[in-house]
Amino acid sequence: MPDQMQRIVLASRPEAQASEENFRLETVEMPQPGEGEVLVKVHYMSLDPYMRGRMNAGRSYADPVDIGETMTAGGVGEVLASNSPDFRPGDFALGVFGWASHACARATDIRKLDPDMAPLTTALGVLGMPGFTAWHGLDAYGRPQPGETLVVAAATGPVGSMVGQLAKQAGLRVVGIAGGEEKCKLAVEAFGFDSCLDHRALGSAEALSAALAAACPDGIDIYYENVGGKVLEAVLPLMNNFGRIPVCGMIAWYNSADSNLTAPAIWRSVLTNFLSVNGFIIFNHYDRYPKFLQEVAPKIASGDIKYLEDIAEGLENAPKAFLSMMQGGNTGKQIVKLV
Repeated sequence: MPDQMQRIVLASRPEAQASEENFRLETVEMPQPGEGEVLVKVHYMSLDPYMRGRMNAGRSYADPVDIGETMTAGGVGEVLASNSPDFRPGDFALGVFGWASHACARATDIRKLDPDMAPLTTALGVLGMPGFTAWHGLDAYGRPQPGETLVVAAATGPVGSMVGQLAKQAGLRVVGIAGGEEKCKLAVEAFGFDSCLDHRALGSAEALSAALAAACPDGIDIYYENVGGKVLEAVLPLMNNFGRIPVCGMIAWYNSADSNLTAPAIWRSVLTNFLSVNGFIIFNHYDRYPKFLQEVAPKIASGDIKYLEDIAEGLENAPKAFLSMMQGGNTGKQIVKLV
């Protein structure tokens, strides 16, 4: 067993847009598992938009990453040493291991994985937090009904693509929004969306709203909110009475809060169209995770739900992959391969 490991820490807090200078790669002493803990060699780690919020010092639903602290991340890896009867060396586990080559974790905080049941990477994406976020938000707050129209942005990402496929299977018209012609083509041809609009080719909220109006002739019943920005500006005027807006993210505003939206404009739409707007953090809903697996895992196995993964190589390349993802540079679930 090596006596050193690598990790990436938060070197400084971003001012507006994050950069590679905000991260630092370090080589440190290998941790040793304490009582009830295991030592894991990380094979794959997840990159997710929520991490940008953890880089800020402001109050949020979770504590920020401290300067000099390992960046937070979910990961999957192999157990090297165990002081728990629940894990043996050679087992594979899912947990919050951080941007690191190795990590110690309490056995009660991690979940054993069977690599013969599904590829390990799916625990970070389609069968993990992003897929679960999509399923829970749509089911609990979208309340889809056959014949309705749903709009979701980041349509080829792990959340958006899952939302769209589940909605289609529930009998809805599904319109996606994505960045670039190729991603829009992918949303329709690979994920079965009825239509997908390129927000990069539609430079303003007004232009995007006009295109959405044409793509959604019966209005919008469900807007699955994961980006904010001009997409929300474009969607709000088109929401039908009693429409539903599950809110799981606002990636367009993570680097900047600039917007033409005002509180009066938003709340007037909510009031006059009788909208239901539900914000949620998926970590508060893991009591429903077994039901999600029971419903969705067979669809993954059968191919009824499709997924894409964008895998970067090497821990040292995690910052670059993360910053690219924040600008829409990934296609599918962004993962970093360490082994």
